[in-house]
Amino acid sequence: MASLDKILRFYKGTEGEEVSIRLADLAEQVQKSQKFRISPFLDPYGQEIAETVAANYDGIHVDFSGGYPGAERQQAMLIHDNFGGTPSFDIKAVRAVWNADYYRITHRDVLGALIGLGLERGSIGDILLSSGEAKILVGNKAEELILAECVKIGAASVQCSEDDISNIQPREERTKEISATVASLRVDAIAAAGFGFSRSRAAADIAAEKVKLNWQTVKNSSQQVKEGDILSMRGRGRLEIAEVRGRTKKGRTGVLLKRFF
Repeated sequence: MASLDKILRFYKGTEGEEVSIRLADLAEQVQKSQKFRISPFLDPYGQEIAETVAANYDGIHVDFSGGYPGAERQQAMLIHDNFGGTPSFDIKAVRAVWNADYYRITHRDVLGALIGLGLERGSIGDILLSSGEAKILVGNKAEELILAECVKIGAASVQCSEDDISNIQPREERTKEISATVASLRVDAIAAAGFGFSRSRAAADIAAEKVKLNWQTVKNSSQQVKEGDILSMRGRGRLEIAEVRGRTKKGRTGVLLKRFF
């Protein structure tokens, strides 16, 4: 019980509170059964919480999988050290196709259609888009629902079929390095430099809760970033603060940013 109380106190009032409660409950189940439990799909912040939870329980370790190498959203498998079996993750792949000559489907369109079917966000992993198709990583029950009921994404009619998960290639992201100088390491200044718009626009997007730092919603434009942090903005991708280079003669701070598309 001490481990559970410690975890719940640590995350209480934070964006990770709900996830920590769910993962701690799974850990409690694992400790009692000495078997394993699998979480919903987690973003990278949720995966960090899963590692923290496992570290606070004696005899429990954690593995992750998103169905293919490099997946961003992954399930956590909490396993008791005494469990002698070989558990497998509950991950399936669905392929949705549409006529690319007439419709341009976005990640948000696909996610919205799936949520509209009644699926929870945790039952959906990565959504991989290419021309005229999406490969969707989901749990087994979610796959059944999608195959039975998903016939439209946005305005486009779609055909959904089970896909061979082994055919999904490792994620390949395009990147661009951006060398810039900023007045400070405030999150609005870094967002403006990395995404290529004004600082006031960055501040407005932060106020609208469109910006996350290390997968947690940014609440204040003055929040400071550091080397290694990941900044993401809805609809614009992600930035890594790859290097903080120090002060220029004019008192500005040099940074190297890596933008992912």
